[in-house]
Amino acid sequence: MQAAYEVKNFIDAIPGGFLIYHADGNEEIIYANKALLRIYGCSALDEFQELTGNSFKGMVHPEDLERVEKSITEQIAQSQYNLDYVEYRIRRKDGIICWVEDYGHFIHSETVGDIFYVFIADATEKKIRLHQSQHDLLETSFQREQHLQEQVDEYDKKLKIIYQEHLRRLEIIEGLSSYYDSILYINLDTNHITPYRMSNRLVNQFGQTDSVFEYTSFMKRYITVWVCEEDRDHIEKYTKPDFIRKTLASKEGYYINYKVHIEEEIQYLQLRIDCAGNREHISQIVMGCRIVDNEIRHEMEQKQMFEAAMKQARMANSAKNTFLANMSHDMRTPLNAIIGFAALAKNYINDSEKVGEYIAKIETSSNQLLHLINDILEISRIESGEIRIENSECSLSDIIHTVYSSMHSKAEAKNITLTIDDTGLRHRDIYSDYQKLTTILSCLISNAIKYTGKDGKIRIIAKELSESAYDSSTYQLIIEDNGMGIAKNHLKKIFEPFERVANTTLSGIHGTGLGLTIVKNLVELLGGTLEVDSTLGKGSRFTITLCLCHPQQQMTLEDAEALVIKMLNGRKILLVDDNEINLEIEVELLQQMGIRVDTAKNGSLAVEKLKNSEPDEYALVLMDIQMPVMDGYEATRTIRNFKTPTLAHIPIIALSANAFVEDRKMSRESGMNAHMAKPVDLPKLLELIAVIISKL
Repeated sequence: MQAAYEVKNFIDAIPGGFLIYHADGNEEIIYANKALLRIYGCSALDEFQELTGNSFKGMVHPEDLERVEKSITEQIAQSQYNLDYVEYRIRRKDGIICWVEDYGHFIHSETVGDIFYVFIADATEKKIRLHQSQHDLLETSFQREQHLQEQVDEYDKKLKIIYQEHLRRLEIIEGLSSYYDSILYINLDTNHITPYRMSNRLVNQFGQTDSVFEYTSFMKRYITVWVCEEDRDHIEKYTKPDFIRKTLASKEGYYINYKVHIEEEIQYLQLRIDCAGNREHISQIVMGCRIVDNEIRHEMEQKQMFEAAMKQARMANSAKNTFLANMSHDMRTPLNAIIGFAALAKNYINDSEKVGEYIAKIETSSNQLLHLINDILEISRIESGEIRIENSECSLSDIIHTVYSSMHSKAEAKNITLTIDDTGLRHRDIYSDYQKLTTILSCLISNAIKYTGKDGKIRIIAKELSESAYDSSTYQLIIEDNGMGIAKNHLKKIFEPFERVANTTLSGIHGTGLGLTIVKNLVELLGGTLEVDSTLGKGSRFTITLCLCHPQQQMTLEDAEALVIKMLNGRKILLVDDNEINLEIEVELLQQMGIRVDTAKNGSLAVEKLKNSEPDEYALVLMDIQMPVMDGYEATRTIRNFKTPTLAHIPIIALSANAFVEDRKMSRESGMNAHMAKPVDLPKLLELIAVIISKL
């Protein structure tokens, strides 16, 4: 008894709270020391029992009870009966809410069953300090972020103003250059005038065009020496800096017609003045001057043409500003993330786990920024015409399987089933741009993976729809998924730059909004079409349709010559060309090989010759495209509508200096069997003729 009494006194004397309670049922408290009573603001045990209902559940704030019980249960399962720790709120007798730290230990007793004994300490001050520290950290971070954002906004604003002023100046100068023989740039603030281009009369008077003059003295001298007396006051008024500023504050520009003395003759001139800078402070001016002697009666018409040019310049400027705004937004999003996480990493420099997490996010944002820049550069190359088609012999199946291999791991990461169906291909070897086709398929499949959820399905379908008479087929490449789909109202805009199917913030799907724009441009460069069919919530289907040539087997000149002569069997080739030199050369080359040739100098004459021909007189037509009276396209369409089957189906090969994809496409659409570029490669022409005739 004495020992038990001493233990009780010892426990009552310790500074922290201590209790023992049953681990099951109502969790009834078996023992609580005096320090625990003080933590709960109770002076006696009966007050504590009344406050808590003499149970552990009654000790915990009701809003924290479920969390505390769950935490203790999980910790017991994981800790194998070591000390378990949990924090929670309590309500003291006086109603004050406090925080406590709970260190508990679970034991099994043969006499009293499963019990917990617990040490409790007041953690209110600790929580207050922690909350204050978090608040201070957030406040500091917010202030830094706000300051940085203000700096970024100010920089963007200044950069945009500088760029817009420079762009507008160049656009106005280029616009005026189409109509005015003298172009001058004026800075009213510095009173300087700089010639951009000067007519001979101004060069003779003022010197070289690279000189810089004082504006007021330049105009005074010009008016005095050149302008007719009756117009001097008029010109002087309209070219004064104050008048220019006042007038351009309310309009885009204005012009003045006046007369000058040139070699004792009078000429009518027009002076155009436009604002090329910030309209809030007008200082940068572009001035154009031209002779209007022969045009004065057409002044209104020319004015309309000029205004149309200015409107086009403004539209171009607006389009560029829209591009800059979109690019600025999309670039600043990852930039802000990089700057923000870099700042956070500095604040937690000693916390390697957090620093590693922030660096990973910085890396993700950096890759996103790099992808955006690459897409912008690709769009720029396409729009500037720098992209060139580089056709070569390749395998369509190989391209599809190569892209499949590169994308398979991405699909597998989301448990997406990615399959290929190329059983519909009869001619797998094609003549096209390997890299462009690879880029197109990679982008479409990557998009499909991005917008298809886990356990989804994506099909890559390749099929050959139809084969032309000889050397090409129409192919379809289809990317089909059961992903999130696209709303109907968005389908019209899906190929526009910076358009996205899903908002990045809401969906968590990142992208530049340029991928489909690039794909559509590349498909059209290859002479094809890109179509999309989609249902929101069910998936999308992108269909590429291309007409692709089949690689032709090589044949020696001697073999081709012998084969053609044998196949013609005495029949003629009708050669149609409006250029007599071309006709003479081509006729001589063909006749040297023993081929009978007839000629026609335009499409209309060719049609008449075929109409009036004897049966089997002609075996084939070599048709030029650009000709007077009737061009090659119209002549071919007319021939294909002949009622005589043998004439309606006679082989026609286009021989044209135009060798672009669009020209080949137009040849096929008009009904021609093949298209060969000039100057004619005779061995290839003979080989092509042999291949075509052999298939009749």
